[in-house]
Parts: sequence; structure tokens; C-alpha cells
Amino acid sequence: MPAARILVLFAHPAFERSRVHRRLVAAVRAQHGVTFHDLYEAYPDFDVDVRREQELLLAHDLIVLQHPFYWYSTPPLVKQWIDLVLEYGWAYGVRGTALRGKRLLSAISAGGPEASYGRSGSNYFTVRELLAPLVQTAQLCGLELLPPFVLYGTHGFDADDLARAADEYGRLLAALRDGRVDLDAARALPRINLDLGALLA
Repeated sequence: MPAARILVLFAHPAFERSRVHRRLVAAVRAQHGVTFHDLYEAYPDFDVDVRREQELLLAHDLIVLQHPFYWYSTPPLVKQWIDLVLEYGWAYGVRGTALRGKRLLSAISAGGPEASYGRSGSNYFTVRELLAPLVQTAQLCGLELLPPFVLYGTHGFDADDLARAADEYGRLLAALRDGRVDLDAARALPRINLDLGALLA
């Protein structure tokens, strides 16, 4: 995998109250060559600048959607962004090839434990299954969707957990930027950070 220009699209409606994403955002901002774009800061009124967002997408190779898992989905501004920015004739459909060959990664936090996501858990579906709309969006737009970076059980994170999560996220972004991730091995995993050490060349 060659070196990649990474765009992190961050969305958190209550960022000031988030212990986890404050640490993850700090890890993003510490990375050279990674563009950080806070959607709620840019568009507090949900008035998305479509052309600006499309230009950002064109200028990058890997798009990261970083957000908390909200009711098995994204925060509402991410849905608004998808609805407006990924236009017919640009991102998909006739002559809609602008994003073909790029990659997409979800980086999400979930308050519940990993065991709760599955047939025997309270949430029944796995996170990969619940991300099906993004899977199909990526498919339609010709994006390769990488296995998600998922942090489970974040409601119970202590200081060590937060530090470890931020370190993993920072190392993953740096490795993706520099082309040091074994993507063949990653594609077989339910989440890219299940065994991150083994994926980093």
C-alpha cells in the first residue's frame, strides 16, 4: 500500500463532554500529513458546503469517519454530510467516479462491551453488520471500506485505557499514511485494531 493522504472527518455533537474522543483527536492532530476536519465545528447549523467537502475528498486518498456510535449509526451531521456531498453524477451513478479507488475507514467508540454486539448480546447485531449502510455507500461510490477501528466499553475506560486507545489510533493512522499496514491480513478481521501489532509492518 503506497503512502496515503488521510482526511479525518470528525463528528461529535458533544465533544466538550467526551473523554475518549478528546484523546483520539489529540492523537490525530499529532500526526504529520493527516488533515483533521471537525464537521460540527465547521457546520453548527448543518449547512454543509458541498463543493468544499468534495474538494477535500479529492485531495485525499483515505477518508476516516471518526465518531461515537449513535443508536447503531452515525451522528446526524454525518448522515447530512453523506446525503449532500456524495452527489449523483459525482460520487456515484453516470460519470460519478470521483471517489473510485479511494479508501474509507470508520473509527468509532461504543459504550457497551464487545460481547454485547452479537447474537447472544443485548445489541444482537455485530458492529460490522450495523455498519451495513456505510458498506453499501462505499460499494456504490467505488470506495474500499477497511475493517473499522472500534473501541468497545468506553463508558468504563480509565486513564490507562484512554492512553492505550489514543496510542493505537495514532499508530494506525501513521501506518496507513506510510503504507505500513498489511491490508490483506486486515481484511480478514472484524475490526482493524483487533490485532494491530500484527498488521503493522
